[in-house]
Amino acid sequence: MNDNSELYRLNKFISDTGFCSRREADKLIEAGQVKVNGQIALVGTKVSFSDQVEVSGQPLKSRPRRVYLAYHKPVGITCTTELHIKGNIVDAVKYPERIFPIGRLDKESEGLIFLTNDGDIVNKILRAGNAHDKEYVVTVDKPIHAHFLKKMASGVPILETVTLPCTIKQVSRQTFNIVLRQGLNRQIRRMTEFLGFNVTKLKRVRIMNVRLSNLAVGQWRELTAEEMAELETMLLGSSKTAEASDLSALGSSAAFAEE
Repeated sequence: MNDNSELYRLNKFISDTGFCSRREADKLIEAGQVKVNGQIALVGTKVSFSDQVEVSGQPLKSRPRRVYLAYHKPVGITCTTELHIKGNIVDAVKYPERIFPIGRLDKESEGLIFLTNDGDIVNKILRAGNAHDKEYVVTVDKPIHAHFLKKMASGVPILETVTLPCTIKQVSRQTFNIVLRQGLNRQIRRMTEFLGFNVTKLKRVRIMNVRLSNLAVGQWRELTAEEMAELETMLLGSSKTAEASDLSALGSSAAFAEE
C-alpha cells in the first residue's frame, strides 16, 4: 500500500488516532474545527498519511501506518516473534517496523502467511467460528486412493474430535489440494497419519481471498488495496473477543496452532 495513493475518510482518520469517535469527528468537521493542509475540511473529505490534519488549531498526531504483508514462509522458519528462537519469522522477514504473524504455519511447512501491526484484524481472522478458507497443496508418501479422499473430505477423528467436512481433490498420484475451515494443531498431518499416510510436502497457497501465486520462497509483498477491501468485506461481522486476543498473543508460538 502506498501512503500517497490510499485515502481514508477524514472522520475515520481522526478516530484511528484515538482523538475521538467517528461521530464526534463528524461534529468537529461540521463545526469547521478541522483543517486539512490549512483548508477547512468538509464532511466526507478523504485524506492520506501525507496530509496535514489540524483539529481546533492543533496538529493531529498521526497513528502508525497499518501494515499488511503476505509472506511465502520457507520450511524451517518458526512463526514466533520471540527473537531468541533461531529462525524466527521476524528475523526472516526483516521488516523495518514491528509486525507479527496472523496465526501459524508449521516449521516443516511452507507457504502463505500474513503479518501485520493491526491487532484488530488479527482478532477478526483468528476468532473461533469465523470459518475462513485456507487452501493447501499436500504431497504424501504413497499413492492416493478414493477411500482416502472420501475420508479426508467427510471428517477424521483427531485430537478428541472429528474434523469438519472439507473440500479435497486429487492433483496427481501422490498430491492433493485441500481447503480447510478450521485450524487444529497440525491438522492435515494428523488427518493423513490417521489414514496411514505421511506428509512429505505441505504448502499453503491461499488464505481467504489472497493467493500465494508467484511469490517466491522467502519473499513478501504488501497486500493490495483491492485485496484489503475484499478482505474487510469478508470479515464484516467478525467480532473481537477476549479468546481471540489470547490466541493471537502477538504471534507467540502458542497462537492459533494450524498447519
